Amino acid sequence: MGKGSGYGKVIMLGEHFVVHGVPGVVSAIDASTDAEVKKSTKLNIRDERKTSKGYGEEKRLQQIESIERMLTAMQLEPNLPLDIWIGGSLPGFSGLGASAASSVAIARAISEELGLNLPNEKINAVAYEGEKAYAGNPSGIDNTAATYGGLMWFKKNTTNNQDFVEKLYLKRPVEIVIGSTGKTANTKLMVEGVAERKKKNPQKYEPLFKQAENLVVAGRKALEDGDLKKVGALMNENHHILQELGVSSKELDLLVDMARKQGAFGAKLTGGGGGGCMVALTPGKEVQGKVASAFKTAGYEFLATKISVQF
Repeated sequence: MGKGSGYGKVIMLGEHFVVHGVPGVVSAIDASTDAEVKKSTKLNIRDERKTSKGYGEEKRLQQIESIERMLTAMQLEPNLPLDIWIGGSLPGFSGLGASAASSVAIARAISEELGLNLPNEKINAVAYEGEKAYAGNPSGIDNTAATYGGLMWFKKNTTNNQDFVEKLYLKRPVEIVIGSTGKTANTKLMVEGVAERKKKNPQKYEPLFKQAENLVVAGRKALEDGDLKKVGALMNENHHILQELGVSSKELDLLVDMARKQGAFGAKLTGGGGGGCMVALTPGKEVQGKVASAFKTAGYEFLATKISVQF
């Protein structure tokens, strides 16, 4: 039996824009998806992750396509009969890189079961192919974080597959709270929608993309300087830009406002938007606890975790 894991992630600054070559800051979190694979007589997928309502059902066809894409990328038959189990501590909430984490975990488990001994670079490339089933035109940021872990500066190369990835380091892991709207987001539709609107109305969207790029550059400096108040302010600004981009929702805005009122340094949606999750920067157990308690009282699912976790 082959086993593998992939890390969950949160994009601190730059989602959606990274698809178009704008840098982003992404961090693995201390939760992962695990997979076990063994040879079988037919394809059988047992997904036992904790998920938001409807996540498994809505993602099922994409999941099958993803596995077929990964097998093809490994130069294997796309209909190879395998028994695949998926579990782990990472909940299947939209926005946490759950699909990328599962792709990395499954790729590693297949590699081990079939004796392929694929290095991380190849696992990352295979998982990227798998991500196309979920996101259409993925940036590559999710699968990269899921493969390598840690805190990273990521810039997609829009002309070839040589993305620029650089590790960033904080003095210590920093507490965050991820809140789930309970709604499954269709990342592919959200990404396609942004691209279509940008093409139709460049006068509105090009300045937003430039603003986002400047913000991410400032955010990297603030993180490296340890200026978490500045990071939080930039996260707030980033959320406003994403609202202008048309990818937020009333539920996301509600959770963002709730977190800020409980003392979060900053809060914004994370991932594709249109549902899914938001992230609040909550350094220290006290602030993290207040935000988590507010979400719990209001009936929202959440994950209290940390960024810049080194594996």
